[in-house]
Amino acid sequence: MVPPTIGVLALQGDVREHVRALTDLGARATTVRRPEELAAVDGLVLPGGESTTMARLLRTFDLLEPLRARVAGGMPAFGTCAGMILLADRVRDGVAGQESVGGLDVTVRRNAFGRQVDSFETDLDLAGLADPVHAVFIRAPWVEEAGPGVEVLAVAAGHPVAVRQGALLATSFHPEVGGDGRVHRMFVEMAG
Repeated sequence: MVPPTIGVLALQGDVREHVRALTDLGARATTVRRPEELAAVDGLVLPGGESTTMARLLRTFDLLEPLRARVAGGMPAFGTCAGMILLADRVRDGVAGQESVGGLDVTVRRNAFGRQVDSFETDLDLAGLADPVHAVFIRAPWVEEAGPGVEVLAVAAGHPVAVRQGALLATSFHPEVGGDGRVHRMFVEMAG
């Protein structure tokens, strides 16, 4: 069986860490900066970074509309931290006119856990995994509202921090940090 080709949106953020995590699992990982590169992947990781900058760069690189179309068409996508914000249909505490890719029926709050100095690590129970996941939260969002089709996979501070809806997976935390590939494996299986 041919492993899926998973793209990592490479406009800004922790791209190398995601590529390494995917490669370690046997997926064919590639970076995506152009529409033709997006068209060639079976799934896409939207990494952590700065969501407003990433949205602006998606528009600059003519990727926003093609990405919206691929997500709407069922392409598997995995958003971590800022990537969760980009996949959300609704964003609170965004900048005026902030755009998102959408597709995930959630309302997220940017920087919900606080500023950079409020970053933290914890172990989380995540649905579908036998042992807790070590979760690193850096200026992380959380889900304030989830639609009826959204499955909550993990909760921290009373709010969902990992969710799945159809072919979309999103975490508030950074599973690419720390070497535990189980959340990425979940996504690779969704994309395969």
